[in-house]
Amino acid sequence: MIMIKYKLWTIFAAVLGVVLFSAYPSFAGEPVNYGLGLQPAATTSAERIHDFHNMLLWIISGITLFVFLLLVFVVLRYNRHVNKTPSKVTHNVLLEIVWTVVPVVILIVIAVPSFKILYQNDRIVEPDMVLKVRGNQWYWDYEYPDHGGIAFASYMVPENELKEGQKRLLSTDNVVVLPIDTNISVLVTAGENDVIHSWAVPAFGVKIDAIPLRTNETWFRITKPGVYYGQCSEICGKDHAFMPIEIHAVTKEEFEAWVEKAKEEFASIRIPATMKYAALAK
Repeated sequence: MIMIKYKLWTIFAAVLGVVLFSAYPSFAGEPVNYGLGLQPAATTSAERIHDFHNMLLWIISGITLFVFLLLVFVVLRYNRHVNKTPSKVTHNVLLEIVWTVVPVVILIVIAVPSFKILYQNDRIVEPDMVLKVRGNQWYWDYEYPDHGGIAFASYMVPENELKEGQKRLLSTDNVVVLPIDTNISVLVTAGENDVIHSWAVPAFGVKIDAIPLRTNETWFRITKPGVYYGQCSEICGKDHAFMPIEIHAVTKEEFEAWVEKAKEEFASIRIPATMKYAALAK
């Protein structure tokens, strides 16, 4: 009896957690202390993922509530004080058909939108621009091949060098600037003699491995301007926690203005970036 009560309280706590989780307000572009829920979607890919997540939340909440109520009914209706003469029935054809068919139907309801999302988020639509990303120990290289070959390295800003408005462990010295309402193809890899990294931006619904000597591809379409942060999500060495991603999403006009400025600012930047890393390694 004690074990049954324990299980009932566990199920009740799980249902309460789901309700609180779904009702908790979300925050934009970055993690927050004690935050629950998903970061607001900033791309069409993330919006599809969030819609699927919310659908699953309703399904699992309904299943959990049903099982909880069923357990309560069984405890109250069939305990030894109320049901003094236990039933000897061992089979019920209708019941067995129902508990076989219903789960299959639920799985189909989940599978159809799941496959659809996998296809839509994986299919590379006709890109308007390409962003190349390379993971290194422990920083990121970026290149804009469609915009004059702009290229730069992006390092985390040390805590003692943070300026007003910059985020500890999230802000970078060179930020990635991308236009909104643009189909952006992202090519991700890692240095030839490096290890596996993972380029992940939660608000974009993107998490893709950067593997040496291999190029992985994803895409997204940013729907709203803002500053969005991500981090390497593959344990890649001692400074794994210190290679953040900072993306500034701007209008197309602002992006074109940035491109003209960046062509001068980052001219031949790869050589000093490599030298900078070599100096830090010493």
